[in-house]
Amino acid sequence: MTKDIILASKSKVRALLLKNAGLNFVSVDAAIDEEQVKLSYINAGYTPRDVSDVLADMKAKKLSNRFPSQLVIGCDQILSFKDQIISKAKNSNGLVHQLKDLQGKEHIVYSASVVYIDNKPEWRFISSAKLTMRNLSDDFILRYVEDNWKKIQHSVGGYEIESSGASLFSKIDGDYFSVLGIPLLQLINYLINRGVIKQ
Repeated sequence: MTKDIILASKSKVRALLLKNAGLNFVSVDAAIDEEQVKLSYINAGYTPRDVSDVLADMKAKKLSNRFPSQLVIGCDQILSFKDQIISKAKNSNGLVHQLKDLQGKEHIVYSASVVYIDNKPEWRFISSAKLTMRNLSDDFILRYVEDNWKKIQHSVGGYEIESSGASLFSKIDGDYFSVLGIPLLQLINYLINRGVIKQ
């Protein structure tokens, strides 16, 4: 390792993916007011794809200011439905309504990652995936949310594709890791090329 690594994210899924990829790091919450940032950039005309990049950059930059000698990885995921950003549901009833809106239709998830070193952005990438949700009955949606709320309440869109959320979808086009919230393969390639991951 050339530098200590910080993952600017509190996501357990992202941390697990990086750990399984053989990366040694520490997870630190960047404590960004994501909803306020989203709102301000949406009002400024930014696309959902651009907003994901902005948020990932802000997280990495904030922690790089605190830990300038370390490599900081910032990540963010945005769900876009009909060109509008869908945020995490605040409660189980809100998630039921979200899934009713999404069912039978397509939406896109954008996953951005930005790496800062010495207070400077060194690398960035945005991946995406288009998901087609099955036609779901109201009873199925309600049962799904009730059975899984504790696991899915912090997931954008209210699903974990790596577990029971797979049953919601008929098709996924694009990068699988985008659905999990990180452009993993591209990030690993960067870290290998930089010599952070030894092969």
